Amino acid sequence: MTERLYYTDAYTIRFQANILERAQHQKQLAVVLDRTYFYPTSGGQPCDEGQIAGTPVTDVIIRESDQAVLHIMAGEVWSGNPVSAEIAWPRRFDHMQQHTGQHILSQAFIRTAAAETVGFHLGQEYSTIDLHRSDLTGSQVEQAETIANQIIWENRPVTARFVSQEEAGNLPLRKIPPVNSHQLRLIDIDSFDLTACGGTHVTRTGEVGMIKIVKLERRNQELRVTFQCGRRALLDYRQKNRIVNKLAADLTVGYWELEEAVARLRDENKSSRTLLKRQQAELLLAEADRLLRQARRQDNVTIVTQAFAADRDPGHVRQLGNLLVQNAGVVALLGVAGGSARLVFCRAGDAPGEMNQLIKAALQVLGSTAGGGTPAFAQGGGPGADVERVQAALQRAERLLLAQLLS
Repeated sequence: MTERLYYTDAYTIRFQANILERAQHQKQLAVVLDRTYFYPTSGGQPCDEGQIAGTPVTDVIIRESDQAVLHIMAGEVWSGNPVSAEIAWPRRFDHMQQHTGQHILSQAFIRTAAAETVGFHLGQEYSTIDLHRSDLTGSQVEQAETIANQIIWENRPVTARFVSQEEAGNLPLRKIPPVNSHQLRLIDIDSFDLTACGGTHVTRTGEVGMIKIVKLERRNQELRVTFQCGRRALLDYRQKNRIVNKLAADLTVGYWELEEAVARLRDENKSSRTLLKRQQAELLLAEADRLLRQARRQDNVTIVTQAFAADRDPGHVRQLGNLLVQNAGVVALLGVAGGSARLVFCRAGDAPGEMNQLIKAALQVLGSTAGGGTPAFAQGGGPGADVERVQAALQRAERLLLAQLLS
């Protein structure tokens, strides 16, 4: 059985051990040591990384069959016993900061809002706790965050010890997890929080650095709190401060005026978009009038045939078609050139012609069959085509329509 030294010492990162077993896990090489400081993935906390005898350790897990600690290796460990091992300290200390920070924050929420933690996840960039209440106010959340940081500033001792389940029953634990062992490992944040936990922790709260809540998500009856501690919180603040200062400089305002400046820009943008839509509608009406005056007429039918350059918005072309066919007897055969040519055929309710049939004939000129619709409206597309080729496709449809009218 492996002696799990990380339970009593989270700061040792270099050690020697003997290999008890060389195994395989999911086609990967693994070793079991007689003693280890490597923390295996468990309790919401990811494993440590590092190396054994120069070979990288990519994962550390607990084998279900016998609870052995498996060190998953990137390759073969060629060294004989004893082997030298080293844990990646930046990752280890980051996890210590986040996990102790979680204990502090969970207790802070209990004290401010009687909100218990029912879930915890320590992620690569962010950590989360799930609270059993979703009705917390912004003031309660800020109060919990303030209390948590006050505990950090007080630099209280953090200790670990083992007790029997019987002893644990007489202690004011925040939470007792279901365990098979007769012994429970307790993490005690002096005069603030006492709970069972198997993770790695700092020895004084000051090492957590700071706790910052960065996001809240209400999920049914629970509240997910996303937070960062220590170096993560520093890097997050540094990035956001850089962004805020850049935005303030771009808008030539102080950072404290950003909200007002953004609201003003939003209102101006909304007004501009409204004005633009109105002007676009007026331009489309004028364009529709011009096209109708230039259109070909056969008996009581007006045929509008127009190919547009690639810079024309296909959506505007569809709107133009809808405007045109609001006039009696109008058939609109419209197309847009470009890397992906588009055709839009439509007609007034009293106009002749089967648009879905005409567009198939026009698409053949473009070398495409991607189109269809109804007798009154059809659209389709093809490969890249210039204005001349699109015009040729429209003219084919126009000839077919005229032939039907003259027959």
